Amino acid sequence: MSESTAELQSLLKRAEALYHDMHFGAVRAWKDAEPGRRAVGILPVWFPRELIHAAGMLPVSVMGGGDDVEIIKGDAYFQSYICHLPRSTMEMSLNGGLDMLDAMIFPSICDVIRNLSGMWQLLFPDRPAWYFDMPQSSDAIGRRFCGRELAELRDALGALAGSSIEDDVLRESVRLYNENRRLVEALYETRRERPWLCPTSELYVVLRAGNVLPVEEHNAMLRSYAELAGGAERHAIDNARVVVVGSFCEQPPLNLIRTIERAGCYIVDDDLLLGNRLVRGDVPDSDDPLDTIVGTFIDHAREASFLYRPADKGAELVQGLEACRAEGVLFCAPSFCDPALLDQPMLVEAVEEAGIPHTSFKYAENTGQFQVIREQAGTFADSIKLWGAA
Repeated sequence: MSESTAELQSLLKRAEALYHDMHFGAVRAWKDAEPGRRAVGILPVWFPRELIHAAGMLPVSVMGGGDDVEIIKGDAYFQSYICHLPRSTMEMSLNGGLDMLDAMIFPSICDVIRNLSGMWQLLFPDRPAWYFDMPQSSDAIGRRFCGRELAELRDALGALAGSSIEDDVLRESVRLYNENRRLVEALYETRRERPWLCPTSELYVVLRAGNVLPVEEHNAMLRSYAELAGGAERHAIDNARVVVVGSFCEQPPLNLIRTIERAGCYIVDDDLLLGNRLVRGDVPDSDDPLDTIVGTFIDHAREASFLYRPADKGAELVQGLEACRAEGVLFCAPSFCDPALLDQPMLVEAVEEAGIPHTSFKYAENTGQFQVIREQAGTFADSIKLWGAA
């Protein structure tokens, strides 16, 4: 094994260990390194982490327990006909897995997240919790609404940290997260062009590491992975190029991603961990960084099921499929995910009009059996390669 291969394997081993660590050891170590440090949890999908960073606190993305948490207590708090994410989050909360978080932010993704925020406030009244209402219009009213919401949260985060968030500090945080977004997008571009060098099962755990690491450290990891993966001795095989759609909130198990790859698919685009990439491009430097964050979100957010778009639902998806030369679409959504499943018929219609093959299946974050999905994805990939249509 070459030295660079060993370095790549070491980096991936660390990233996967962070993925599986439901005790959030990295966050606890960061807090222990300097007494008085605080960490703020963020539920999926999006919140400007720059605000938390500028307050001197660590933003921690809480993505549920995946298949590493057995749900016992959490099932008592939510009905069975909703997604799995709130139950595993509640399980970790009740078992002390999230006790290193000093506050929580719940973005307005759906009613489930709203209910989870209320449950958190009832069970943990000593830890602040805020519900972040994202605007659903891009006009002046939506901008004012979003600006007001973030201004209130800026003040609340500053109060938690013990000092106000100054504009010059916020601009520096924006700079660091701009770099993070550029590094992530560069890796996505590498995967689009040469997916054998940057398989999604690797890229995913490297991105997940950013959920718990300081942005400075995660940027260094992204740069290292880009260099090591780009120089790896890997060869292309005749896999089908597919795009995964519908997994923006509750995340699929890592082994489900591996299953899709082993079934003969290159995942060349996805909406996994969308919070890392929801906003396209940089947040520009300005005298009013909060206003610029709002404007960039309003004007440059990607199409997503939790954001209202009045027309051409699916047009952006089709454009993306063409840009990455996808040969098919895997509609891969969590069971009972209302935003994803309500949008899916419109997205399917757009994909069919474009003449692009597709198939669909559902999952839960703790899915343990993948044989049926592997057979379905494998058959789909074979049909693309053999007949050019599914």
